[in-house]
Amino acid sequence: MAEPKKVLELAGHEVAVSNPSKVYFPRAGVTKLDMVRYYLAVAPGALGGVRGRPMALKRFVNGAEGEPFFQKRAPEKRPDFVQTVELSFPSGRTADEVVVTDEAALAWVINLGCIDLNPHPVRAADLDHPDELRVDLDPVPGVEWPQIRDVAMVAAGVLADYGLTGWPKTSGSRGMHIYARIEPHWEFGEVRRAAVAVAREIERRAPDLATSKWWKEERHGVFVDYNQNAKDRTVASAYSLRPVPDVRVSTPLTWAEVPSCDPAEYTIGTVPGRFARIGDPWAEMDEAAGSLDGLLEQSARDEAAGLPDAPWPPHYEKQTGEAPRVQPSKRRSGGSGSGRRQSTMPLIEVARAETKDQAMAGLERWKARYPEVWPRLEPADVLVDAMRGRSSLWYRIRLNLRHVPEAQRPPQEPLEVDYDPWAGPVS
Repeated sequence: MAEPKKVLELAGHEVAVSNPSKVYFPRAGVTKLDMVRYYLAVAPGALGGVRGRPMALKRFVNGAEGEPFFQKRAPEKRPDFVQTVELSFPSGRTADEVVVTDEAALAWVINLGCIDLNPHPVRAADLDHPDELRVDLDPVPGVEWPQIRDVAMVAAGVLADYGLTGWPKTSGSRGMHIYARIEPHWEFGEVRRAAVAVAREIERRAPDLATSKWWKEERHGVFVDYNQNAKDRTVASAYSLRPVPDVRVSTPLTWAEVPSCDPAEYTIGTVPGRFARIGDPWAEMDEAAGSLDGLLEQSARDEAAGLPDAPWPPHYEKQTGEAPRVQPSKRRSGGSGSGRRQSTMPLIEVARAETKDQAMAGLERWKARYPEVWPRLEPADVLVDAMRGRSSLWYRIRLNLRHVPEAQRPPQEPLEVDYDPWAGPVS
Protein backbone atom coordinates (compact mmCIF):
# COMPACT_ATOMS: atom_id res chain seq x y z
CA MET A 1 0.00 0.00 0.00
CA ALA A 2 1.29 3.43 -0.92
CA GLU A 3 2.28 5.64 1.98
CA PRO A 4 -0.23 8.43 2.70
CA LYS A 5 0.83 11.95 1.78
CA LYS A 6 1.65 14.45 4.49
CA VAL A 7 -0.31 17.64 3.92
CA LEU A 8 1.15 20.87 5.31
CA GLU A 9 -0.54 24.28 5.64
CA LEU A 10 2.01 26.84 4.48
CA ALA A 11 1.60 30.50 3.50
CA GLY A 12 -2.15 29.97 3.11
CA HIS A 13 -1.76 26.94 0.84
CA GLU A 14 -1.88 23.18 1.22
CA VAL A 15 1.32 21.41 0.20
CA ALA A 16 1.30 17.63 -0.11
CA VAL A 17 4.53 15.78 0.68
CA SER A 18 4.44 12.43 -1.12
CA ASN A 19 6.32 9.44 0.33
CA PRO A 20 7.30 11.48 3.40
CA SER A 21 9.28 8.65 4.99
CA LYS A 22 11.36 7.94 1.87
CA VAL A 23 15.01 7.92 2.99
CA TYR A 24 17.19 10.37 1.06
CA PHE A 25 20.35 10.02 3.15
CA PRO A 26 20.72 6.33 4.07
CA ARG A 27 23.74 6.74 6.33
CA ALA A 28 22.14 9.56 8.31
CA GLY A 29 18.59 8.20 8.12
CA VAL A 30 17.23 11.52 6.81
CA THR A 31 13.87 11.31 5.04
CA LYS A 32 12.10 13.57 2.58
CA LEU A 33 9.89 14.92 5.37
CA ASP A 34 13.01 15.63 7.45
CA MET A 35 14.33 17.73 4.57
CA VAL A 36 11.07 19.65 4.26
CA ARG A 37 11.03 20.34 8.00
CA TYR A 38 14.64 21.49 7.89
CA TYR A 39 13.94 24.02 5.14
CA LEU A 40 10.89 25.32 6.97
CA ALA A 41 12.97 25.74 10.15
CA VAL A 42 15.42 28.00 8.30
CA ALA A 43 12.88 29.40 5.82
CA PRO A 44 13.70 33.12 6.31
CA GLY A 45 17.34 32.42 5.45
CA ALA A 46 16.66 29.91 2.69
CA LEU A 47 14.12 32.22 1.08
CA GLY A 48 16.61 35.06 1.33
CA GLY A 49 18.82 33.12 -1.06
CA VAL A 50 16.16 32.13 -3.59
CA ARG A 51 13.08 34.34 -3.29
CA GLY A 52 12.10 35.91 -6.58
CA ARG A 53 14.90 34.17 -8.51
CA PRO A 54 14.49 31.65 -11.33
CA MET A 55 15.85 28.30 -10.26
CA ALA A 56 17.03 25.16 -12.00
CA LEU A 57 15.64 22.03 -10.36
CA LYS A 58 18.38 19.56 -9.45
CA ARG A 59 16.37 16.46 -8.61
CA PHE A 60 17.66 13.48 -6.66
CA VAL A 61 14.76 11.12 -7.21
CA ASN A 62 16.86 8.17 -6.01
CA GLY A 63 18.23 9.91 -2.94
CA ALA A 64 21.49 11.68 -2.19
CA GLU A 65 23.62 8.72 -3.22
CA GLY A 66 21.96 8.48 -6.64
CA GLU A 67 22.74 10.59 -9.68
CA PRO A 68 20.67 13.79 -9.99
CA PHE A 69 19.16 15.17 -13.15
CA PHE A 70 18.65 18.82 -14.03
CA GLN A 71 15.22 20.11 -14.92
CA LYS A 72 15.19 23.64 -16.23
CA ARG A 73 11.58 23.65 -17.33
CA ALA A 74 9.00 23.84 -14.57
CA PRO A 75 6.68 20.81 -14.41
CA GLU A 76 3.53 21.36 -16.43
CA LYS A 77 1.40 20.19 -13.52
CA ARG A 78 2.11 22.50 -10.62
CA PRO A 79 0.08 24.38 -8.02
CA ASP A 80 -1.14 27.88 -8.74
CA PHE A 81 1.11 29.28 -6.01
CA VAL A 82 4.27 28.21 -7.87
CA GLN A 83 5.38 31.04 -10.13
CA THR A 84 7.59 30.80 -13.22
CA VAL A 85 9.53 33.09 -15.54
CA GLU A 86 10.88 32.49 -19.03
CA LEU A 87 14.67 32.43 -19.30
CA SER A 88 16.78 32.39 -22.45
CA PHE A 89 20.07 30.48 -22.47
CA PRO A 90 23.35 30.84 -24.40
CA SER A 91 22.17 28.00 -26.66
CA GLY A 92 19.25 30.17 -27.80
CA ARG A 93 16.70 27.94 -26.12
CA THR A 94 14.19 29.18 -23.58
CA ALA A 95 12.49 27.60 -20.58
CA ASP A 96 9.96 28.56 -17.94
CA GLU A 97 11.84 28.11 -14.66
CA VAL A 98 10.39 27.90 -11.18
CA VAL A 99 10.49 31.04 -9.03
CA VAL A 100 10.15 30.35 -5.30
CA THR A 101 8.35 33.11 -3.41
CA ASP A 102 7.23 31.63 -0.08
CA GLU A 103 7.34 28.62 2.25
CA ALA A 104 4.69 26.76 0.23
CA ALA A 105 6.71 26.90 -2.99
CA LEU A 106 9.87 26.06 -1.04
CA ALA A 107 8.33 22.87 0.38
CA TRP A 108 6.86 21.97 -3.01
CA VAL A 109 10.34 22.11 -4.61
CA ILE A 110 11.81 19.87 -1.91
CA ASN A 111 8.99 17.41 -2.44
CA LEU A 112 10.19 17.03 -6.06
CA GLY A 113 13.44 15.57 -4.72
CA CYS A 114 15.55 18.73 -4.75
CA ILE A 115 18.16 18.46 -2.00
CA ASP A 116 19.92 21.75 -2.70
CA LEU A 117 18.55 24.95 -4.23
CA ASN A 118 20.20 26.37 -7.35
CA PRO A 119 18.96 29.88 -8.21
CA HIS A 120 20.32 32.18 -10.90
CA PRO A 121 21.97 35.43 -9.76
CA VAL A 122 19.11 37.54 -11.12
CA ARG A 123 15.61 38.46 -10.04
CA ALA A 124 12.60 37.47 -12.10
CA ALA A 125 11.81 41.18 -12.57
CA ASP A 126 15.14 41.80 -14.35
CA LEU A 127 16.69 38.75 -15.99
CA ASP A 128 19.49 40.59 -17.77
CA HIS A 129 21.23 42.29 -14.85
CA PRO A 130 22.62 40.13 -12.01
CA ASP A 131 22.51 41.49 -8.49
CA GLU A 132 25.10 39.05 -7.13
CA LEU A 133 28.78 38.54 -7.85
CA ARG A 134 29.74 35.04 -6.72
CA VAL A 135 33.25 34.03 -5.68
CA ASP A 136 33.52 30.23 -5.66
CA LEU A 137 36.61 28.85 -3.89
CA ASP A 138 37.20 25.34 -5.22
CA PRO A 139 40.22 23.49 -3.78
CA VAL A 140 42.23 21.10 -5.93
CA PRO A 141 42.55 17.58 -4.46
CA GLY A 142 44.90 17.45 -1.51
CA VAL A 143 44.30 21.03 -0.34
CA GLU A 144 43.35 21.18 3.33
CA TRP A 145 40.56 23.28 4.81
CA PRO A 146 42.79 25.88 6.56
CA GLN A 147 44.13 26.97 3.17
CA ILE A 148 40.59 27.53 1.90
CA ARG A 149 39.85 29.71 4.91
CA ASP A 150 43.03 31.71 4.29
CA VAL A 151 42.05 32.34 0.67
CA ALA A 152 38.58 33.38 1.79
CA MET A 153 40.12 36.08 3.96
CA VAL A 154 42.20 37.29 1.01
CA ALA A 155 39.04 37.40 -1.09
CA ALA A 156 37.31 39.50 1.57
CA GLY A 157 40.13 42.02 1.38
CA VAL A 158 40.03 42.17 -2.41
CA LEU A 159 36.29 42.81 -2.48
CA ALA A 160 36.56 45.46 0.22
CA ASP A 161 39.38 47.25 -1.61
CA TYR A 162 37.16 47.50 -4.68
CA GLY A 163 34.16 48.81 -2.77
CA LEU A 164 32.18 45.61 -2.22
CA THR A 165 31.07 43.75 0.89
CA GLY A 166 31.72 40.02 0.91
CA TRP A 167 29.32 37.57 2.53
CA PRO A 168 30.92 34.16 3.22
CA LYS A 169 29.37 30.72 3.48
CA THR A 170 30.56 27.17 3.49
CA SER A 171 29.71 25.42 0.24
CA GLY A 172 28.55 22.36 2.16
CA SER A 173 30.96 20.38 0.01
CA ARG A 174 34.72 21.00 -0.24
CA GLY A 175 34.99 24.75 -0.63
CA MET A 176 33.59 28.13 0.29
CA HIS A 177 31.41 30.71 -1.45
CA ILE A 178 31.58 34.47 -1.04
CA TYR A 179 28.76 36.59 -2.44
CA ALA A 180 28.79 40.32 -3.02
CA ARG A 181 25.48 42.10 -3.53
CA ILE A 182 25.78 44.47 -6.50
CA GLU A 183 23.53 47.07 -8.03
CA PRO A 184 21.71 45.52 -11.02
CA HIS A 185 23.28 47.85 -13.56
CA TRP A 186 25.61 45.46 -15.39
CA GLU A 187 24.98 42.59 -17.78
CA PHE A 188 26.29 39.06 -17.31
CA GLY A 189 29.40 39.59 -19.40
CA GLU A 190 30.44 42.58 -17.32
CA VAL A 191 29.80 40.76 -14.05
CA ARG A 192 31.94 37.87 -15.26
CA ARG A 193 34.71 40.31 -16.27
CA ALA A 194 34.61 41.70 -12.74
CA ALA A 195 34.80 38.14 -11.34
CA VAL A 196 37.87 37.44 -13.50
CA ALA A 197 39.46 40.57 -12.06
CA VAL A 198 38.69 39.33 -8.52
CA ALA A 199 40.22 35.93 -9.25
CA ARG A 200 43.38 37.40 -10.73
CA GLU A 201 43.79 39.85 -7.85
CA ILE A 202 43.40 37.05 -5.29
CA GLU A 203 46.06 35.11 -7.18
CA ARG A 204 48.39 38.13 -7.19
CA ARG A 205 48.01 38.60 -3.45
CA ALA A 206 48.30 34.90 -2.54
CA PRO A 207 50.14 33.20 -5.43
CA ASP A 208 51.13 30.17 -3.36
CA LEU A 209 47.60 29.61 -2.07
CA ALA A 210 45.25 30.42 -4.94
CA THR A 211 44.95 30.28 -8.72
CA SER A 212 42.75 31.79 -11.41
CA LYS A 213 43.83 29.19 -13.99
CA TRP A 214 40.83 27.56 -15.69
CA TRP A 215 42.53 24.37 -16.90
CA LYS A 216 42.82 21.74 -14.20
CA GLU A 217 46.29 20.70 -15.29
CA GLU A 218 47.54 24.23 -14.50
CA ARG A 219 45.85 24.65 -11.13
CA HIS A 220 47.30 24.54 -7.65
CA GLY A 221 45.89 25.37 -4.24
CA VAL A 222 42.42 26.92 -4.34
CA PHE A 223 40.85 27.68 -7.71
CA VAL A 224 38.79 30.90 -7.81
CA ASP A 225 36.05 29.88 -10.24
CA TYR A 226 35.13 33.10 -12.00
CA ASN A 227 32.98 31.22 -14.54
CA GLN A 228 30.27 30.69 -11.94
CA ASN A 229 29.27 34.21 -12.99
CA ALA A 230 28.66 33.29 -16.64
CA LYS A 231 25.05 33.35 -17.75
CA ASP A 232 23.14 30.12 -17.03
CA ARG A 233 25.47 29.05 -14.20
CA THR A 234 23.94 28.37 -10.79
CA VAL A 235 25.40 27.80 -7.33
CA ALA A 236 23.89 26.03 -4.31
CA SER A 237 22.26 28.82 -2.34
CA ALA A 238 22.44 29.79 1.33
CA TYR A 239 21.10 27.13 3.70
CA SER A 240 21.01 24.49 0.97
CA LEU A 241 21.41 20.91 2.11
CA ARG A 242 24.16 19.15 0.18
CA PRO A 243 24.22 15.55 -1.08
CA VAL A 244 27.01 14.35 1.21
CA PRO A 245 26.70 11.52 3.75
CA ASP A 246 26.57 13.70 6.88
CA VAL A 247 23.98 16.07 5.31
CA ARG A 248 26.02 19.25 5.50
CA VAL A 249 24.53 22.66 4.92
CA SER A 250 25.87 25.53 2.84
CA THR A 251 25.90 27.83 5.84
CA PRO A 252 26.25 31.64 5.94
CA LEU A 253 28.94 32.82 8.35
CA THR A 254 30.21 36.05 9.84
CA TRP A 255 33.75 37.01 8.93
CA ALA A 256 34.74 36.59 12.56
CA GLU A 257 33.77 32.90 12.26
CA VAL A 258 35.68 32.17 9.06
CA PRO A 259 39.26 31.81 10.43
CA SER A 260 38.23 28.95 12.74
CA CYS A 261 35.12 27.51 11.08
CA ASP A 262 34.75 23.77 10.51
CA PRO A 263 32.30 22.80 7.75
CA ALA A 264 31.55 19.50 9.46
CA GLU A 265 29.82 21.42 12.26
CA TYR A 266 27.06 22.71 9.96
CA THR A 267 24.57 19.94 9.25
CA ILE A 268 20.84 19.33 9.04
CA GLY A 269 20.98 18.51 12.75
CA THR A 270 22.81 21.64 13.92
CA VAL A 271 21.93 24.52 11.59
CA PRO A 272 18.28 24.94 12.65
CA GLY A 273 19.39 25.45 16.26
CA ARG A 274 22.11 27.85 15.15
CA PHE A 275 19.55 29.78 13.08
CA ALA A 276 17.20 30.01 16.07
CA ARG A 277 20.03 31.32 18.28
CA ILE A 278 21.79 33.84 16.04
CA GLY A 279 19.46 34.42 13.10
CA ASP A 280 20.78 34.83 9.57
CA PRO A 281 24.27 36.39 9.24
CA TRP A 282 23.28 37.43 5.71
CA ALA A 283 20.09 39.21 6.72
CA GLU A 284 21.49 42.67 5.86
CA MET A 285 22.99 41.70 2.50
CA ASP A 286 20.40 43.53 0.39
CA GLU A 287 21.32 46.79 2.10
CA ALA A 288 24.97 46.47 1.04
CA ALA A 289 24.67 46.59 -2.77
CA GLY A 290 27.82 48.00 -4.32
CA SER A 291 29.29 49.07 -7.65
CA LEU A 292 31.42 47.08 -10.12
CA ASP A 293 33.15 50.20 -11.44
CA GLY A 294 36.37 49.55 -9.53
CA LEU A 295 36.66 45.94 -10.63
CA LEU A 296 35.86 46.77 -14.25
CA GLU A 297 38.58 49.43 -14.18
CA GLN A 298 40.97 46.76 -12.86
CA SER A 299 39.85 44.44 -15.64
CA ALA A 300 40.66 47.13 -18.19
CA ARG A 301 44.13 47.57 -16.66
CA ASP A 302 44.71 43.81 -16.84
CA GLU A 303 43.67 43.77 -20.49
CA ALA A 304 45.92 46.76 -21.27
CA ALA A 305 48.80 44.87 -19.65
CA GLY A 306 48.27 41.99 -22.08
CA LEU A 307 46.05 39.63 -20.13
CA PRO A 308 43.37 38.21 -22.43
CA ASP A 309 39.88 37.30 -21.34
CA ALA A 310 40.06 34.11 -19.28
CA PRO A 311 38.67 30.92 -20.85
CA TRP A 312 34.93 30.31 -20.82
CA PRO A 313 33.20 26.98 -20.23
CA PRO A 314 33.29 24.79 -23.35
CA HIS A 315 29.61 25.07 -24.34
CA TYR A 316 29.72 28.88 -24.61
CA GLU A 317 30.43 30.63 -27.89
CA LYS A 318 33.99 31.82 -28.43
CA GLN A 319 34.29 35.33 -27.07
CA THR A 320 36.15 38.31 -28.52
CA GLY A 321 39.52 38.65 -26.81
CA GLU A 322 39.29 35.25 -25.13
CA ALA A 323 42.46 33.21 -24.60
CA PRO A 324 42.71 29.97 -26.61
CA ARG A 325 39.99 27.63 -25.38
CA VAL A 326 42.07 24.48 -25.45
CA GLN A 327 43.88 22.94 -22.54
CA PRO A 328 47.62 23.71 -22.52
CA SER A 329 48.57 20.06 -23.01
CA LYS A 330 46.80 20.11 -26.40
CA ARG A 331 47.78 23.50 -27.74
CA ARG A 332 49.43 23.61 -31.13
CA SER A 333 53.11 24.35 -31.15
CA GLY A 334 53.85 27.79 -32.52
CA GLY A 335 57.23 26.93 -34.00
CA SER A 336 57.12 23.40 -35.38
CA GLY A 337 55.29 24.30 -38.56
CA SER A 338 53.43 21.02 -38.42
CA GLY A 339 50.30 22.46 -36.90
CA ARG A 340 50.08 19.42 -34.66
CA ARG A 341 49.25 19.78 -31.01
CA GLN A 342 52.31 19.37 -28.84
CA SER A 343 51.76 17.98 -25.37
CA THR A 344 53.11 20.06 -22.50
CA MET A 345 51.48 17.89 -19.82
CA PRO A 346 51.55 14.08 -19.97
CA LEU A 347 47.81 13.50 -19.60
CA ILE A 348 46.03 10.24 -20.23
CA GLU A 349 42.31 9.57 -20.00
CA VAL A 350 41.09 6.59 -18.00
CA ALA A 351 37.31 6.69 -17.95
CA ARG A 352 34.15 8.36 -19.21
CA ALA A 353 31.21 7.08 -17.21
CA GLU A 354 27.54 7.66 -16.60
CA THR A 355 28.04 7.71 -12.83
CA LYS A 356 30.91 8.67 -10.56
CA ASP A 357 30.95 5.19 -9.03
CA GLN A 358 31.43 3.65 -12.48
CA ALA A 359 34.23 6.09 -13.25
CA MET A 360 35.99 5.40 -9.95
CA ALA A 361 35.64 1.65 -10.52
CA GLY A 362 37.43 2.14 -13.83
CA LEU A 363 40.18 4.04 -12.05
CA GLU A 364 40.56 1.19 -9.57
CA ARG A 365 41.04 -1.25 -12.45
CA TRP A 366 43.69 1.03 -13.95
CA LYS A 367 45.46 1.27 -10.58
CA ALA A 368 45.51 -2.53 -10.28
CA ARG A 369 47.19 -2.78 -13.68
CA TYR A 370 49.83 -0.17 -12.82
CA PRO A 371 50.63 -0.67 -9.12
CA GLU A 372 54.15 0.75 -9.58
CA VAL A 373 52.85 3.98 -11.15
CA TRP A 374 49.93 4.91 -8.89
CA PRO A 375 52.04 5.75 -5.78
CA ARG A 376 53.90 8.40 -7.80
CA LEU A 377 50.74 10.40 -8.49
CA GLU A 378 49.80 13.25 -6.19
CA PRO A 379 46.15 14.05 -5.35
CA ALA A 380 46.12 16.96 -7.80
CA ASP A 381 47.28 14.64 -10.60
CA VAL A 382 43.95 12.78 -10.56
CA LEU A 383 41.51 14.94 -12.52
CA VAL A 384 37.89 13.95 -11.89
CA ASP A 385 35.52 16.09 -13.95
CA ALA A 386 31.75 16.23 -13.54
CA MET A 387 30.54 17.08 -17.03
CA ARG A 388 27.10 18.34 -18.04
CA GLY A 389 25.19 16.18 -20.50
CA ARG A 390 21.70 16.79 -21.87
CA SER A 391 20.04 16.76 -18.46
CA SER A 392 22.45 15.01 -16.12
CA LEU A 393 26.08 14.80 -15.14
CA TRP A 394 28.59 12.32 -16.50
CA TYR A 395 32.11 11.78 -15.24
CA ARG A 396 35.57 11.83 -16.80
CA ILE A 397 38.82 10.79 -15.16
CA ARG A 398 42.21 11.85 -16.46
CA LEU A 399 45.65 11.33 -14.94
CA ASN A 400 48.58 13.74 -15.11
CA LEU A 401 51.76 11.65 -15.25
CA ARG A 402 54.12 14.58 -14.68
CA HIS A 403 55.57 12.96 -11.55
CA VAL A 404 56.19 9.64 -13.29
CA PRO A 405 59.55 9.18 -15.05
CA GLU A 406 58.98 9.36 -18.78
CA ALA A 407 60.16 5.82 -19.42
CA GLN A 408 57.63 4.49 -16.90
CA ARG A 409 54.57 6.39 -18.10
CA PRO A 410 51.72 4.17 -19.30
CA PRO A 411 50.44 5.04 -22.76
CA GLN A 412 46.95 6.19 -23.63
CA GLU A 413 44.89 3.02 -23.89
CA PRO A 414 41.24 2.18 -24.57
CA LEU A 415 39.18 3.65 -21.75
CA GLU A 416 38.35 1.49 -18.75
CA VAL A 417 34.81 2.85 -19.06
CA ASP A 418 33.70 4.41 -22.34
CA TYR A 419 30.38 6.21 -22.08
CA ASP A 420 28.93 8.56 -24.67
CA PRO A 421 26.64 11.02 -22.84
CA TRP A 422 24.81 11.77 -26.05
CA ALA A 423 24.25 8.18 -27.20
CA GLY A 424 24.26 6.12 -23.97
CA PRO A 425 26.61 3.33 -22.87
CA VAL A 426 28.80 1.89 -25.61
CA SER A 427 30.77 -0.64 -23.60
